[in-house]
Amino acid sequence: MNTTGTGTIDRPVTRDPKKQDPTMNPNFTDTPVPMNSGAREARQNRNLEMQLIPEALARAHMHERLREAESERRAHRLATARRMQRRAERASLRARRALAIAVMQ
Repeated sequence: MNTTGTGTIDRPVTRDPKKQDPTMNPNFTDTPVPMNSGAREARQNRNLEMQLIPEALARAHMHERLREAESERRAHRLATARRMQRRAERASLRARRALAIAVMQ
């Protein structure tokens, strides 16, 4: 992966040397890191990972919200089913009473 000449979201690459950020210079290092292709790739990957952290957090947050919403829907369906079951049991008792009264007369 060729990382020379690529910018980041915060520091886009520019061709004007006066406007260039010195930290975006491939020869610039704030720590003595050997600038072989592996080190450059690792540094670029770290920048990319840090840029993707807010997306990962948002994705995790949305996943949690969806899980909570599904849980609430299940609880609502369960409460509705229990309410309908009680209603059906009361209707069954009324029907049995009516039948018993009809048979007695």
